[in-house]
Amino acid sequence: MQRIVVLNPKGGSGKTTLAINLAAYFAWRGDSTLLIDRDPQGSATRWLRKRKMPQPEIRGIATFERDSRTTMSWQMRVPEGTQKVVVDSPAAVEARALPELVRDASKVIVPVLPSDIDIHAASRCIADLLLVAKIKRAENRIGVIANRVRKNTLMFQALMRFLEKLEIPIVATVRDSQNYVRAAEQGVGIHEMKPYTVKEDLAQWQSLLAWLEPERVLTEQPAPLQEQPAPQVVATAPEAIIEPGEDTAAHALFRADAVQA
Repeated sequence: MQRIVVLNPKGGSGKTTLAINLAAYFAWRGDSTLLIDRDPQGSATRWLRKRKMPQPEIRGIATFERDSRTTMSWQMRVPEGTQKVVVDSPAAVEARALPELVRDASKVIVPVLPSDIDIHAASRCIADLLLVAKIKRAENRIGVIANRVRKNTLMFQALMRFLEKLEIPIVATVRDSQNYVRAAEQGVGIHEMKPYTVKEDLAQWQSLLAWLEPERVLTEQPAPLQEQPAPQVVATAPEAIIEPGEDTAAHALFRADAVQA
């Protein structure tokens, strides 16, 4: 079972859009999929309730919905046979809560928008994942997505400079596309839409899917994706691992004003 956590403490980063599209992709491919909605806004849960036959089933758990007849641990149980678990994490999550949130995560995806405020929030989030949650860069568990980007803009260039400084893989660059809005309204993912309408969007997902499952993507690509080449993922730098005791230097690395350098 693979557990993927989509995380950014700042709201509006697009984490729910990424989470529901990941869940839809896995279900469309035939994997038994569970979507855990830990965000009190419940956007992923509302999307899940829009899904109808013949769309493949995605099971859901909303951690903010309490059932007085059962315990929380019973509500949170993962159904037997589940192959993929996608977690839409809450906004405004505190650093001290990160170790529990990402403890069993195979991969942690951090979406970042091209704005000064979002870049600063992402820098703090990644620093906390490294220093508080104790995830080492060499584990290749953290990946950054440049989300809702418009290329050839100054903010996009600033975002890419910032991401390159992190020495964390940039696993995808996702454009600002209305296809995601349409898919959410219909309770589907972009992989479930007509391929010719989302051709450019599907191509941008190739590098993310290759990072999540390098072996399976190469050998078992679904038909709509075979036409698209897989962009190369930026390599991690194992020698740059932040060890305990280096908190001051690490936090300095992720200061937002580094973008201006």
